[in-house]
Amino acid sequence: MTISLPAAPEFGTPVEQKPRPELLEFLAARRSSSAVTLIEPAPSAGEIEALISLAARVPDHGKLAPWRFIVLAGENKAAFAARLQELAASRNDVKAVAKLAKLKIPPACIAVISRTKTSDIQEWEQILSAGAVCTTLLYAAQALGYGANWITDWYAYDAQAKTILGLEAQEQVAGFILLGSIKEPPLERERPDAKALTSTWRP
Repeated sequence: MTISLPAAPEFGTPVEQKPRPELLEFLAARRSSSAVTLIEPAPSAGEIEALISLAARVPDHGKLAPWRFIVLAGENKAAFAARLQELAASRNDVKAVAKLAKLKIPPACIAVISRTKTSDIQEWEQILSAGAVCTTLLYAAQALGYGANWITDWYAYDAQAKTILGLEAQEQVAGFILLGSIKEPPLERERPDAKALTSTWRP
């Protein structure tokens, strides 16, 4: 599939805001695909570049860009997974090895790396911005017609695994966004009762 994004607005120009009912329809039916059901073809290099450019438009207080992206695809993703498997096997951790299936099976992955910066902007806000990046990647991939799943798992937090991925000491994995074509439509799952979770503040 070839994707052609509209040209981004030039800095300082008015950005039209208008109702987009098709977006509401998308959000009402949005559903992540199980990682182990994602198959080839993966998004192309051009599509991944487009997804990243869309994700970089998230709210970012202070314009710090407190995140970066690592693309894992093809042989490179397989090599990364193999290194993680060697690490888990060296610890005789059968459970950790099994959990790598979610990373191995999907044909592509974008790792979103949170990298908070020294600033007047609170660290929590910078971390939230990285979470918004993950969400936008997930939604944009699905809007493009691909299946997507946001995971973390042990290799997002393990110090040696993070070194293998190439993270610096202060960096954290906000999420691995797993991408591929949809083998089977995901089934709707139970959703929280939004009304029960909502209150109105009154003085």
